Amino acid sequence: MSEVEDLAGLLARLPDAALAAAVELATEGRAGLAALHAVAQSLAASLGDVSDVIDVTPDTLPEESYSQSETAGVSEQVGAGAVVSAVPIPPVGIPAVPGIGGYTSSGVPTFESVRDKVEQRYGTSQGMGELDQQTPVGRSVEEQWDARAKAARERLDQIRKSMHGNDSE
Repeated sequence: MSEVEDLAGLLARLPDAALAAAVELATEGRAGLAALHAVAQSLAASLGDVSDVIDVTPDTLPEESYSQSETAGVSEQVGAGAVVSAVPIPPVGIPAVPGIGGYTSSGVPTFESVRDKVEQRYGTSQGMGELDQQTPVGRSVEEQWDARAKAARERLDQIRKSMHGNDSE
């Protein structure tokens, strides 16, 4: 493990108030991390003093400290199974999915999910237009539109003819 991973592991074990105080101290005086320092400072103030935090540790020992005879009960089930990690690990050979449900781990929609949504909405609107044209009401609306456009062209031609007739006088 690298030093960064070791440090991250230690920081992950800290209570929230202690972690906020540690981040506040670590970012103090760093101009590039001023925003992070301000957030850590406000979090540390809202979470309370680090000395007020009660360290809660389990009364039971970790599983490794028990002998097999202590963990196995009458049914031989307690402690006999394989240890399951909290985070699922994908099998070897299967590429890791960048985001589940179209979002990255930070909550940002992926480009593919946005493109799929746009294509789906476009296809839906195209289909709705085609279905509308196949209904009697849709056809009548289209016929009305065509009739109005024809009437508008005829009226425009009449106006042009009357304007040309006034030019010759």
